[in-house]
Amino acid sequence: MRSLPVSFSRILFNFLKPHAPIKIGPASKLHQSTLMKQRSSIELPMPTDLVSYWQGVFEAEGVPEAQTSIEYIVSYVLEAKTFQSLRAEHLSKPVTEQQLHQVEELSAWRLNRMPIQYVIGEWDFLDLTLIMRPPVFIPRPETEELVVLVIEEFQRKVKPGGAEHRDLAVAEASQCPMILEVGCGSGAISLSLLKKFPKSRVVAVDKEEAAVSLTRDNATRLQLQDRITILQHDILTNHNFLLRHNLVDIIVSNPPYIFKDDIASLAPEILSYEDPVALDGGEDGMQIIIGILSATPHLLKSYGDVFLEVDPRHPEMVAQWLQIHPDLDLSLIATHKDFCGKPRFLHLRKGKVPGSSARD
Repeated sequence: MRSLPVSFSRILFNFLKPHAPIKIGPASKLHQSTLMKQRSSIELPMPTDLVSYWQGVFEAEGVPEAQTSIEYIVSYVLEAKTFQSLRAEHLSKPVTEQQLHQVEELSAWRLNRMPIQYVIGEWDFLDLTLIMRPPVFIPRPETEELVVLVIEEFQRKVKPGGAEHRDLAVAEASQCPMILEVGCGSGAISLSLLKKFPKSRVVAVDKEEAAVSLTRDNATRLQLQDRITILQHDILTNHNFLLRHNLVDIIVSNPPYIFKDDIASLAPEILSYEDPVALDGGEDGMQIIIGILSATPHLLKSYGDVFLEVDPRHPEMVAQWLQIHPDLDLSLIATHKDFCGKPRFLHLRKGKVPGSSARD
Protein backbone atom coordinates (compact mmCIF):
# COMPACT_ATOMS: atom_id res chain seq x y z
CA MET A 1 0.00 0.00 0.00
CA ARG A 2 1.34 3.43 -0.88
CA SER A 3 2.70 5.48 2.02
CA LEU A 4 0.49 8.20 3.52
CA PRO A 5 1.25 11.26 5.64
CA VAL A 6 1.73 10.27 9.29
CA SER A 7 -1.12 12.49 10.47
CA PHE A 8 -3.54 11.00 7.98
CA SER A 9 -2.40 7.45 8.70
CA ARG A 10 -3.25 8.09 12.36
CA ILE A 11 -6.69 9.41 11.40
CA LEU A 12 -7.40 6.37 9.25
CA PHE A 13 -6.11 4.04 11.93
CA ASN A 14 -8.59 5.48 14.41
CA PHE A 15 -11.43 5.56 11.92
CA LEU A 16 -10.92 2.35 10.02
CA LYS A 17 -9.02 -0.16 12.13
CA PRO A 18 -11.88 -0.90 14.59
CA HIS A 19 -14.11 -1.51 11.60
CA ALA A 20 -11.77 -3.91 9.75
CA PRO A 21 -13.38 -3.82 6.31
CA ILE A 22 -11.68 -6.73 4.63
CA LYS A 23 -14.10 -9.55 3.88
CA ILE A 24 -17.00 -8.29 5.96
CA GLY A 25 -20.46 -7.02 5.23
CA PRO A 26 -21.96 -3.72 6.42
CA ALA A 27 -21.37 -2.95 10.11
CA SER A 28 -24.09 -3.66 12.64
CA LYS A 29 -26.07 -0.76 14.13
CA LEU A 30 -24.41 -1.32 17.51
CA HIS A 31 -20.95 -1.23 15.95
CA GLN A 32 -21.87 1.90 13.99
CA SER A 33 -22.90 3.62 17.23
CA THR A 34 -19.60 2.68 18.89
CA LEU A 35 -17.62 3.98 15.93
CA MET A 36 -19.49 7.28 15.93
CA LYS A 37 -18.59 7.85 19.58
CA GLN A 38 -14.93 7.10 18.86
CA ARG A 39 -14.93 9.51 15.91
CA SER A 40 -16.57 12.47 17.57
CA SER A 41 -13.30 14.24 18.38
CA ILE A 42 -11.19 13.10 15.41
CA GLU A 43 -10.43 15.13 12.31
CA LEU A 44 -12.20 13.77 9.22
CA PRO A 45 -10.33 12.97 5.98
CA MET A 46 -10.59 14.75 2.62
CA PRO A 47 -12.09 12.96 -0.42
CA THR A 48 -8.69 12.70 -2.11
CA ASP A 49 -7.24 11.14 1.04
CA LEU A 50 -10.00 8.53 1.06
CA VAL A 51 -9.26 7.66 -2.55
CA SER A 52 -5.54 7.29 -1.81
CA TYR A 53 -6.13 5.13 1.25
CA TRP A 54 -8.71 2.78 -0.24
CA GLN A 55 -6.85 2.47 -3.52
CA GLY A 56 -3.93 1.11 -1.52
CA VAL A 57 -6.18 -1.30 0.37
CA PHE A 58 -7.81 -2.52 -2.85
CA GLU A 59 -4.45 -3.00 -4.54
CA ALA A 60 -3.10 -4.91 -1.55
CA GLU A 61 -6.12 -7.22 -1.66
CA GLY A 62 -5.92 -7.77 -5.43
CA VAL A 63 -9.13 -5.93 -6.30
CA PRO A 64 -9.12 -5.05 -10.03
CA GLU A 65 -9.35 -1.41 -11.13
CA ALA A 66 -8.57 -0.24 -7.61
CA GLN A 67 -8.42 3.49 -8.31
CA THR A 68 -11.49 3.52 -10.54
CA SER A 69 -13.46 1.53 -7.97
CA ILE A 70 -12.84 3.85 -5.04
CA GLU A 71 -13.30 6.95 -7.20
CA TYR A 72 -16.76 5.69 -8.15
CA ILE A 73 -17.56 4.97 -4.51
CA VAL A 74 -16.43 8.36 -3.21
CA SER A 75 -18.12 10.27 -6.05
CA TYR A 76 -21.35 8.31 -5.48
CA VAL A 77 -21.32 9.13 -1.76
CA LEU A 78 -20.71 12.80 -2.61
CA GLU A 79 -23.55 12.67 -5.17
CA ALA A 80 -21.43 13.17 -8.27
CA LYS A 81 -21.27 11.07 -11.45
CA THR A 82 -17.49 10.79 -11.48
CA PHE A 83 -14.63 11.79 -9.22
CA GLN A 84 -13.38 14.15 -11.91
CA SER A 85 -16.73 15.96 -11.94
CA LEU A 86 -16.64 16.73 -8.20
CA ARG A 87 -16.82 20.42 -7.51
CA ALA A 88 -13.89 22.18 -5.87
CA GLU A 89 -16.03 22.82 -2.80
CA HIS A 90 -16.37 19.05 -2.28
CA LEU A 91 -12.66 18.40 -2.72
CA SER A 92 -11.59 21.23 -0.43
CA LYS A 93 -13.44 20.12 2.68
CA PRO A 94 -13.47 16.93 4.77
CA VAL A 95 -16.20 14.36 4.35
CA THR A 96 -18.82 14.05 7.06
CA GLU A 97 -18.97 11.17 9.52
CA GLN A 98 -21.96 9.76 7.67
CA GLN A 99 -20.17 9.98 4.32
CA LEU A 100 -17.06 8.33 5.75
CA HIS A 101 -19.11 5.48 7.15
CA GLN A 102 -20.88 5.03 3.80
CA VAL A 103 -17.54 4.89 1.98
CA GLU A 104 -16.39 2.22 4.45
CA GLU A 105 -19.47 0.09 3.92
CA LEU A 106 -19.38 0.31 0.13
CA SER A 107 -15.64 -0.35 0.09
CA ALA A 108 -16.18 -3.45 2.22
CA TRP A 109 -18.49 -4.84 -0.46
CA ARG A 110 -15.95 -4.06 -3.16
CA LEU A 111 -13.29 -5.86 -1.12
CA ASN A 112 -15.61 -8.85 -1.27
CA ARG A 113 -15.29 -8.54 -5.07
CA MET A 114 -18.82 -7.29 -5.59
CA PRO A 115 -18.95 -5.51 -8.98
CA ILE A 116 -18.86 -1.74 -8.61
CA GLN A 117 -22.19 -1.51 -10.47
CA TYR A 118 -23.87 -3.47 -7.67
CA VAL A 119 -21.91 -1.64 -4.97
CA ILE A 120 -23.26 1.78 -5.92
CA GLY A 121 -26.58 0.40 -7.21
CA GLU A 122 -26.62 2.16 -10.57
CA TRP A 123 -24.71 2.43 -13.84
CA ASP A 124 -24.75 4.51 -17.00
CA PHE A 125 -25.61 2.83 -20.29
CA LEU A 126 -25.33 5.18 -23.26
CA ASP A 127 -27.38 8.20 -22.15
CA LEU A 128 -29.41 6.34 -19.50
CA THR A 129 -28.70 5.82 -15.80
CA LEU A 130 -30.02 2.41 -14.79
CA ILE A 131 -30.66 0.78 -11.42
CA MET A 132 -28.38 -2.22 -10.88
CA ARG A 133 -29.20 -5.11 -8.53
CA PRO A 134 -27.57 -8.51 -8.10
CA PRO A 135 -27.83 -11.04 -9.59
CA VAL A 136 -29.19 -9.41 -12.77
CA PHE A 137 -26.63 -9.34 -15.58
CA ILE A 138 -24.62 -6.11 -15.79
CA PRO A 139 -24.62 -4.58 -19.30
CA ARG A 140 -21.13 -4.31 -20.82
CA PRO A 141 -19.65 -1.68 -23.16
CA GLU A 142 -19.97 -4.11 -26.07
CA THR A 143 -23.73 -4.09 -25.62
CA GLU A 144 -23.75 -0.32 -26.03
CA GLU A 145 -22.21 -1.01 -29.44
CA LEU A 146 -25.00 -3.48 -30.17
CA VAL A 147 -27.63 -0.81 -29.49
CA VAL A 148 -25.81 1.72 -31.67
CA LEU A 149 -25.66 -0.89 -34.45
CA VAL A 150 -29.42 -1.52 -34.23
CA ILE A 151 -30.12 2.21 -34.39
CA GLU A 152 -27.80 2.86 -37.33
CA GLU A 153 -28.93 -0.14 -39.37
CA PHE A 154 -32.61 0.56 -38.81
CA GLN A 155 -32.22 4.22 -39.73
CA ARG A 156 -30.37 3.22 -42.88
CA LYS A 157 -33.04 0.69 -43.75
CA VAL A 158 -35.98 3.08 -43.40
CA LYS A 159 -34.28 6.15 -44.87
CA PRO A 160 -36.84 7.87 -47.15
CA GLY A 161 -36.05 7.32 -50.79
CA GLY A 162 -33.99 4.22 -50.15
CA ALA A 163 -34.70 1.01 -52.02
CA GLU A 164 -35.78 -0.82 -48.87
CA HIS A 165 -38.05 2.02 -47.76
CA ARG A 166 -40.29 1.49 -50.79
CA ASP A 167 -41.56 -1.72 -49.23
CA LEU A 168 -44.85 -0.92 -47.47
CA ALA A 169 -43.99 -2.89 -44.33
CA VAL A 170 -40.65 -1.13 -44.02
CA ALA A 171 -42.28 2.25 -44.50
CA GLU A 172 -44.77 1.51 -41.73
CA ALA A 173 -42.01 0.25 -39.45
CA SER A 174 -40.13 3.49 -39.88
CA GLN A 175 -42.97 5.31 -38.14
CA CYS A 176 -43.49 3.01 -35.15
CA PRO A 177 -41.19 -0.04 -35.05
CA MET A 178 -42.21 -3.00 -32.92
CA ILE A 179 -39.21 -4.51 -31.13
CA LEU A 180 -38.73 -7.77 -29.22
CA GLU A 181 -35.82 -8.16 -26.82
CA VAL A 182 -35.02 -11.67 -25.66
CA GLY A 183 -33.28 -11.74 -22.28
CA CYS A 184 -33.87 -8.17 -21.16
CA GLY A 185 -31.82 -8.28 -17.92
CA SER A 186 -31.72 -4.72 -16.59
CA GLY A 187 -33.66 -3.41 -19.59
CA ALA A 188 -30.64 -1.55 -20.98
CA ILE A 189 -31.20 -2.48 -24.63
CA SER A 190 -34.99 -2.10 -24.68
CA LEU A 191 -35.05 1.21 -22.84
CA SER A 192 -32.25 2.69 -24.95
CA LEU A 193 -34.17 1.84 -28.13
CA LEU A 194 -37.41 3.25 -26.70
CA LYS A 195 -35.55 6.45 -25.89
CA LYS A 196 -34.10 6.69 -29.40
CA PHE A 197 -37.31 5.82 -31.25
CA PRO A 198 -40.10 7.86 -29.58
CA LYS A 199 -42.91 6.06 -31.44
CA SER A 200 -41.56 2.54 -30.99
CA ARG A 201 -42.96 -0.16 -28.76
CA VAL A 202 -41.06 -3.00 -27.11
CA VAL A 203 -41.87 -6.44 -25.80
CA ALA A 204 -39.09 -7.44 -23.39
CA VAL A 205 -38.89 -11.02 -22.12
CA ASP A 206 -36.68 -12.75 -19.59
CA LYS A 207 -37.19 -16.05 -17.82
CA GLU A 208 -35.78 -14.72 -14.53
CA GLU A 209 -38.12 -12.87 -12.16
CA ALA A 210 -35.29 -10.65 -10.87
CA ALA A 211 -34.57 -9.41 -14.39
CA VAL A 212 -38.22 -8.74 -15.17
CA SER A 213 -38.58 -6.79 -11.93
CA LEU A 214 -35.47 -4.71 -12.58
CA THR A 215 -36.47 -3.90 -16.16
CA ARG A 216 -39.86 -2.79 -14.87
CA ASP A 217 -38.25 -0.57 -12.22
CA ASN A 218 -35.90 1.00 -14.75
CA ALA A 219 -38.72 1.61 -17.22
CA THR A 220 -40.72 3.38 -14.53
CA ARG A 221 -37.73 5.40 -13.39
CA LEU A 222 -37.16 6.59 -16.98
CA GLN A 223 -40.91 7.14 -17.58
CA LEU A 224 -40.93 4.67 -20.47
CA GLN A 225 -43.29 2.13 -18.89
CA ASP A 226 -46.23 2.99 -21.18
CA ARG A 227 -44.44 1.75 -24.32
CA ILE A 228 -42.94 -1.48 -23.03
CA THR A 229 -44.52 -4.84 -22.22
CA ILE A 230 -42.33 -6.85 -19.86
CA LEU A 231 -42.93 -10.58 -19.58
CA GLN A 232 -41.41 -13.38 -17.55
CA HIS A 233 -41.13 -16.04 -20.20
CA ASP A 234 -38.68 -18.61 -21.58
CA ILE A 235 -38.73 -18.28 -25.35
CA LEU A 236 -37.10 -21.71 -25.68
CA THR A 237 -40.11 -23.45 -24.17
CA ASN A 238 -42.88 -21.72 -26.12
CA HIS A 239 -42.49 -18.88 -28.59
CA ASN A 240 -46.16 -19.03 -29.64
CA PHE A 241 -46.99 -17.26 -26.38
CA LEU A 242 -45.50 -14.10 -27.87
CA LEU A 243 -47.68 -14.12 -30.99
CA ARG A 244 -50.49 -12.39 -29.11
CA HIS A 245 -48.28 -9.28 -29.14
CA ASN A 246 -48.14 -9.25 -32.98
CA LEU A 247 -45.21 -9.78 -35.31
CA VAL A 248 -42.22 -7.54 -34.74
CA ASP A 249 -39.89 -5.50 -36.94
CA ILE A 250 -36.75 -6.13 -34.90
CA ILE A 251 -35.55 -8.90 -32.61
CA VAL A 252 -32.52 -7.99 -30.52
CA SER A 253 -30.69 -10.01 -27.90
CA ASN A 254 -27.50 -10.27 -25.92
CA PRO A 255 -28.12 -13.91 -25.04
CA PRO A 256 -26.06 -16.16 -22.77
CA TYR A 257 -23.26 -17.17 -25.13
CA ILE A 258 -20.30 -18.23 -22.99
CA PHE A 259 -19.04 -21.75 -23.66
CA LYS A 260 -19.66 -24.00 -20.67
CA ASP A 261 -15.96 -24.84 -20.34
CA ASP A 262 -15.11 -21.13 -20.14
CA ILE A 263 -17.40 -20.36 -17.20
CA ALA A 264 -14.93 -21.46 -14.50
CA SER A 265 -12.29 -19.00 -15.74
CA LEU A 266 -14.50 -15.92 -15.29
CA ALA A 267 -13.57 -13.26 -12.74
CA PRO A 268 -14.73 -13.63 -9.12
CA GLU A 269 -16.95 -10.56 -9.56
CA ILE A 270 -18.90 -12.47 -12.20
CA LEU A 271 -18.92 -15.94 -10.66
CA SER A 272 -19.90 -14.78 -7.17
CA TYR A 273 -22.57 -12.22 -7.99
CA GLU A 274 -24.03 -12.42 -11.50
CA ASP A 275 -26.69 -14.95 -12.44
CA PRO A 276 -24.99 -17.91 -14.19
CA VAL A 277 -28.15 -18.42 -16.24
CA ALA A 278 -27.41 -15.10 -17.97
CA LEU A 279 -23.93 -16.29 -18.92
CA ASP A 280 -23.98 -20.01 -19.74
CA GLY A 281 -24.72 -20.69 -23.41
CA GLY A 282 -24.25 -24.45 -23.17
CA GLU A 283 -21.45 -26.65 -24.47
CA ASP A 284 -20.71 -24.51 -27.55
CA GLY A 285 -22.39 -21.29 -26.39
CA MET A 286 -25.05 -21.74 -29.06
CA GLN A 287 -28.00 -23.08 -27.05
CA ILE A 288 -29.92 -19.82 -26.65
CA ILE A 289 -28.76 -18.42 -29.99
CA ILE A 290 -30.25 -21.42 -31.80
CA GLY A 291 -33.44 -21.12 -29.76
CA ILE A 292 -33.86 -17.48 -30.78
CA LEU A 293 -33.12 -18.15 -34.46
CA SER A 294 -35.53 -21.11 -34.50
CA ALA A 295 -38.34 -18.92 -33.17
CA THR A 296 -37.57 -15.96 -35.42
CA PRO A 297 -39.63 -16.97 -38.49
CA HIS A 298 -42.74 -17.16 -36.30
CA LEU A 299 -42.22 -13.80 -34.60
CA LEU A 300 -40.64 -11.55 -37.22
CA LYS A 301 -42.30 -9.67 -40.06
CA SER A 302 -41.09 -10.25 -43.61
CA TYR A 303 -37.73 -8.52 -44.08
CA GLY A 304 -37.57 -7.89 -40.36
CA ASP A 305 -34.15 -7.83 -38.71
CA VAL A 306 -32.38 -9.79 -35.99
CA PHE A 307 -29.40 -8.38 -34.08
CA LEU A 308 -27.37 -10.61 -31.75
CA GLU A 309 -24.29 -10.18 -29.59
CA VAL A 310 -22.23 -13.37 -29.69
CA ASP A 311 -18.86 -14.93 -28.94
CA PRO A 312 -16.23 -14.24 -31.65
CA ARG A 313 -16.31 -17.96 -32.53
CA HIS A 314 -20.02 -17.89 -33.25
CA PRO A 315 -20.40 -16.03 -36.58
CA GLU A 316 -18.94 -18.93 -38.55
CA MET A 317 -20.91 -21.44 -36.49
CA VAL A 318 -24.16 -19.55 -37.08
CA ALA A 319 -23.48 -19.30 -40.83
CA GLN A 320 -22.95 -23.06 -41.01
CA TRP A 321 -26.06 -23.72 -38.92
CA LEU A 322 -28.20 -21.55 -41.21
CA GLN A 323 -27.00 -23.48 -44.26
CA ILE A 324 -28.52 -26.67 -42.90
CA HIS A 325 -31.74 -24.90 -41.86
CA PRO A 326 -32.91 -23.17 -45.06
CA ASP A 327 -36.51 -23.58 -43.92
CA LEU A 328 -35.99 -20.72 -41.45
CA ASP A 329 -35.72 -18.29 -44.38
CA LEU A 330 -33.04 -16.25 -42.62
CA SER A 331 -30.17 -14.45 -44.31
CA LEU A 332 -26.97 -13.48 -42.51
CA ILE A 333 -26.56 -9.88 -43.66
CA ALA A 334 -23.39 -8.93 -41.81
CA THR A 335 -20.97 -9.63 -39.01
CA HIS A 336 -19.75 -6.54 -37.17
CA LYS A 337 -16.66 -6.19 -35.00
CA ASP A 338 -16.55 -4.72 -31.51
CA PHE A 339 -14.16 -2.00 -30.31
CA CYS A 340 -11.48 -4.67 -29.80
CA GLY A 341 -11.72 -5.79 -33.41
CA LYS A 342 -13.46 -9.09 -32.56
CA PRO A 343 -16.45 -10.34 -34.59
CA ARG A 344 -19.14 -9.72 -31.98
CA PHE A 345 -22.46 -8.79 -33.60
CA LEU A 346 -24.67 -10.59 -36.11
CA HIS A 347 -27.24 -8.91 -38.34
CA LEU A 348 -29.76 -11.29 -39.89
CA ARG A 349 -32.91 -10.69 -41.90
CA LYS A 350 -36.03 -12.72 -42.58
CA GLY A 351 -36.36 -13.45 -46.28
CA LYS A 352 -33.81 -14.02 -48.99
CA VAL A 353 -31.85 -10.85 -49.61
CA PRO A 354 -30.33 -10.65 -53.12
CA GLY A 355 -26.56 -10.42 -53.01
CA SER A 356 -26.41 -10.57 -49.23
CA SER A 357 -23.19 -11.70 -47.62
CA ALA A 358 -21.89 -11.58 -44.12
CA ARG A 359 -19.80 -8.45 -44.53
CA ASP A 360 -17.55 -7.20 -41.72
